[in-house]
Amino acid sequence: MPHYLKQSSPPAPQADFDTTTRVREMLADIEAGGEEAVRRHARDLDQWTGEIVLGEDAFAQAERALSDGVKSDIRYARDRVCAFAQLQRDSMHEFSSELRPGLMAGQKLIPVGSAGCYVPGGRYAHAASAIMSVGTAKVAGVPHVVAASPAHAQAGVHPAILHAMKLCGADVVLAIGGVQAVAAMAYGLFTGRPADVIVGPGNRFVAEAKRLLFGRVGIDVIAGPTESAIIADESADPELVAVDLVGQAEHGADSPVWLITTSRALGEAVIARVPQLIAMLPDLAQRAATASWRDHAEVVVCDTREEAVMVSDRYACEHLQVMTLDLDWWLARLTNYGSLFLGEETTVAYGDKCSGPNHILPTRGAARYSGGLSVGKFIKTVTWQRLDRPASREVGQVAARISRLEGMEGHARTGDARLRKYFPDERFDVGSLDGGRVVTAP
Repeated sequence: MPHYLKQSSPPAPQADFDTTTRVREMLADIEAGGEEAVRRHARDLDQWTGEIVLGEDAFAQAERALSDGVKSDIRYARDRVCAFAQLQRDSMHEFSSELRPGLMAGQKLIPVGSAGCYVPGGRYAHAASAIMSVGTAKVAGVPHVVAASPAHAQAGVHPAILHAMKLCGADVVLAIGGVQAVAAMAYGLFTGRPADVIVGPGNRFVAEAKRLLFGRVGIDVIAGPTESAIIADESADPELVAVDLVGQAEHGADSPVWLITTSRALGEAVIARVPQLIAMLPDLAQRAATASWRDHAEVVVCDTREEAVMVSDRYACEHLQVMTLDLDWWLARLTNYGSLFLGEETTVAYGDKCSGPNHILPTRGAARYSGGLSVGKFIKTVTWQRLDRPASREVGQVAARISRLEGMEGHARTGDARLRKYFPDERFDVGSLDGGRVVTAP
């Protein structure tokens, strides 16, 4: 049985009706008031009164504000992320097949017409998130990509975010954040092109706006707080395990970090070391990591690696690191995670920033049924079929009989009509509504 050396003790959850009510009111206000309502919310919430649709001058100014080293790093990350996205795209295939003589069917891959990419811009400058969303959408072949990020007071959008958006090929960039940004992209404000899909992480208001708009637009995930787990055995370095847990805990006070280990000694060493590492962080990160470790962290000791797999799959964590012997064994058996990081040399921060696979990932257990953002989110997999008359003769009889079995006479008669037209001299068994037989008349 798993044994917990540390269990989480989060504050008592409270139903967040206020967020839902506020977001619903804002969406209705923006739908009714259009662009002027968006400008009003940008002014009231972010003190932004500048241009909403940014032009070339803004991108040029952002580029001038960044050092050559920063721009080189952003380009490095863009190249890795887009290369991985291209491999994903190349793995998807259209096809056609003759399922029986005269019955052709196939699959087409069609990019959505317009995508909205939200890039948060609060405590941190999320240039990597711009790359993950905008870059992946363009590799998928989306012809019109709108990117949005908060503009604050006189500072505007962070120059690193702007540079990354431009480098990745965003067609329009909006200097707005929060609910007003999601609404503007969904309703097609400032562009005349409503988004078919909206992706990207954000705070609880952004997540709630996406949830309420789902159906009107597609979304990637309803993101919760960032989650990270590490599986470690006796071979793992406790210092690196502790450093990596703390590194992820700085995401926020409500971001859980979990350690699953087959070594009690390692678990105890990590518990002793983490508070020391947190104390060494800058003030903002220290406050976030302190609350994360105190309220949401867990350390669980498992008797066997099979038990560790079971515990890990139950967490279904967003980010999952494995620091063990026999990494291929874990790769073959773990099933529930957003993204997997194998080996001591591989840490979540690499994936968060620049190694290649996307960092917009499922949280709150959604890894049980969903993966992270990929080119597939921007591509519709659609089907087609074509029958010649001999194939229609065969399929029409079966379709009519099944339709009548289900009580759908109108469906059945579409088959009957074709059988009469194409084969007027033949009689066919096309079933009946009462379970008997109806034979088409010649």
